[in-house]
Amino acid sequence: MTDFRYVIRDLTTEGEQVDALVSDLDDAGWALPTPAAGWSVKHQIAHLSFIFKIAGLSAAEPRKFAELAKSSMARGFDAAVNAALDDYLGDPNEVVLNRWRAERDAGIKALAAVPADQVVPWLVNPLPPAILACAGMMELFAHGQDVADALGVRPERTDRLAYLVGFAVRVRDFGYEARGLTPPEQEFRFEITSPSGQLWTFGPEDSMQRISGSAEDFCLLVTRRRHRDDLDVRAEGALADHWLDIAQAYRGPAGEGRKPGQFDR
Repeated sequence: MTDFRYVIRDLTTEGEQVDALVSDLDDAGWALPTPAAGWSVKHQIAHLSFIFKIAGLSAAEPRKFAELAKSSMARGFDAAVNAALDDYLGDPNEVVLNRWRAERDAGIKALAAVPADQVVPWLVNPLPPAILACAGMMELFAHGQDVADALGVRPERTDRLAYLVGFAVRVRDFGYEARGLTPPEQEFRFEITSPSGQLWTFGPEDSMQRISGSAEDFCLLVTRRRHRDDLDVRAEGALADHWLDIAQAYRGPAGEGRKPGQFDR
C-alpha cells in the first residue's frame, strides 16, 4: 500500500479532487464555516497549503525544514500552524487558491524526487517519502471532508483510501499518546472493506482485538470527522472498543471531534 510510484500519483489525484471543491467558489463560498470550530473553507485550504509547503521543504531543503521544525516544536506545533495561517488569510481568495495549487504541486514534486529508500526529516522522526505522502493523503482526506461538509457535498471515495487506511494502522498508538495513555501491547486485527469491495487486512488473524468496517467510515473515524456511533466501523474486544473512542491518525491534540448524529448518514 505504500508503493512509492503509486502513492505519489494518487496523492496528486487526491489533491486535484480537493482543488475541484474550491476552484469555482465565490467569496461567500470561501467564507463558509466548516465543522472545525472557527475555521472557514479558506482556513482549510490555507492549512493544506502550508502542510504541503513544509513537506516540500523537508524533501528539498532538509536543513531549512529542521530549523523551522525546531522553532515550531518549541512553541507547540498547533500554535505554529495557526500562526502560519495568518500569512494566508490576509490574501484575497484567488491568491490563496493559487498559492495552494503552487505549494501543493511543489511539495509533491519535491517528495517524488527523493529516492524511495531514503528518509526525509519530519516533526518527530524522519520518514520514508512514501509514508510522508500517506500522511499527506490523511491531510487531504480530513480537511477536504471539512470543505465538503461546508459545501453540502459528498466526495467520491475510491480505493486510494488504501494509503490512509494503512497509515492509520501504522500509527494506531497516536490516540493513546495524545491522551497520555500507555498503548496496549496486544496487536489488533483490522479487516477493512474498500470502496470496490476488496478486503484489506492487517495484524494477526487470531487477535482477540478486532476492528472491521468500511474504508470510508474507518477513515472518517481516524481523522475524527465523524462520531463512531454514525459509522460502519465495529470492534470486538474491550481494547479495540476503547480504541474506537480515541482513534486518530495524526499527532497532537485530538480536538473536539464530531457529535453523534451531527451529519446524516
